[in-house]
Amino acid sequence: MCQVEEDYNGLECKQEKIPVPTLSRKCMKCKEGTAVLIIRVSDAFCRSCFKEYFIHKFRAMLGKNRVIFPQEKVLLAVSGGAASCSMLAQVQEGLSRDAPKRLRFMPGIIYIDDGGACGRSSEERQRSVDQLKSIFTETGFPYFIVPLEQVFSLPTSVLVPGTSDPDPSNPSYKQAVDQYIKEKQNLTEEEAASAVAQLRIEESVCSPEHKLALERLFSSLNTLTAKEDMLHTLRQHLILHVARENGYSKVMMGDSCSRLAVKLLSNIALGRGAALASDTGFSDPRYGDVVIVRPMRDYSSKEIAAYSRMFHVPSVFISGLDTKTHDKASIQRLTESFVTNLQADFPSTVSTIYRTSEKLHTVMPSQGQTTEPASKCLLCLCALDTNVDKASAFHATLVSEQLSQIKLQDTSHDARHCAEGQGCGSGGCCSSNRSPEHQDLKTLLCYSCRLTVKDMGAVDALPPYIITEAEKRQKRSRMKMEISEFLLEDED
Repeated sequence: MCQVEEDYNGLECKQEKIPVPTLSRKCMKCKEGTAVLIIRVSDAFCRSCFKEYFIHKFRAMLGKNRVIFPQEKVLLAVSGGAASCSMLAQVQEGLSRDAPKRLRFMPGIIYIDDGGACGRSSEERQRSVDQLKSIFTETGFPYFIVPLEQVFSLPTSVLVPGTSDPDPSNPSYKQAVDQYIKEKQNLTEEEAASAVAQLRIEESVCSPEHKLALERLFSSLNTLTAKEDMLHTLRQHLILHVARENGYSKVMMGDSCSRLAVKLLSNIALGRGAALASDTGFSDPRYGDVVIVRPMRDYSSKEIAAYSRMFHVPSVFISGLDTKTHDKASIQRLTESFVTNLQADFPSTVSTIYRTSEKLHTVMPSQGQTTEPASKCLLCLCALDTNVDKASAFHATLVSEQLSQIKLQDTSHDARHCAEGQGCGSGGCCSSNRSPEHQDLKTLLCYSCRLTVKDMGAVDALPPYIITEAEKRQKRSRMKMEISEFLLEDED
């Protein structure tokens, strides 16, 4: 047994030490240049080889997953961070290259200003917007700067999945490339200049009422975990709306390998296990007509930081909800701290988690269920995962929750608001038009979004388009139940 201050006869001094790599090593690719960067223990690159390696990885990710077609409009979601700005730089590099394999899509940029939810002042928000506008203007791409307050003016169509065309095959992709090359050869310099002059630049403004409504919404959320989840949901809705309004069929996100590893574990803790493949995969087709793609998912945060510093990629630091918070402030923050600390001692942690996410797949529902809004979660628009058997952990959780909340039914509230002759008890009661409550929304949400709404103090603080769509789905569900005995069942 080991003893305190036991003498090991100098054995601890004889242990072999792993040699620390130095910058005097040669580049592993060209074998000539001096390495200026060591990504992993044995991966040393010189400056030029690292740039080629970084560019090739981005192009290879898009080439391996033939999701984006030539002349297709692609919206780049830029948050100002190093990952999304590096993605923007790669798109610029790919469009300006004269190589045969140059990028052929039509990019646009969107930035969601979430300063109202993160507690930033108007001066700080305007300063960040001005810095990003200078970056966007230099690219020559059309850009949209949308404040988060715009969610209070969104239509209910945002929550309705669009219809998507079947997946294109390789021959059709090749035909699209050939057609693009022919049209590009016939395009004169004057026509190209006029096309650039028609770029659309939009910067939305928000009203004071929407600012107060956004503050009320996030103040009604009790935990930072729920606030971060709600912020991500609202940001996705805004990006989806702008993409549909302007004809963008693809949206590029700057999620890196390190970020997706944290997202995988945090989503499991949040109860989003059923949607892991969509949340962390290369493409996310849950919205139907707009597909989310993640071309930066092969890059680690170290690679992105090194590339941004070495090649002077401009970025803007913008504080978020979890800025300057402790490790246990939220589930997302705790997971990030756990993965980061583990990665420092075990360098293969992030890659192992990331490779695990690549093996996940989602069972695709039938075409009827895909286009039916009732089969989708009201907030995140993923497939509902609450239709399970009674012999399940989810059902046991519901039973336990119901037993812990047993109390007398308070009918005095509705009685005070109902008058004689208004059809009380016949479905026409005036209380039936009230705003949805926690129990009303539960049937329309997935398990994770239920936890987020449950954390809210007042459900009526949600944006109007969410409440309106919830009432619409509830009325449709009640109507379907009333006529269910007259409906013909679909034959398998």
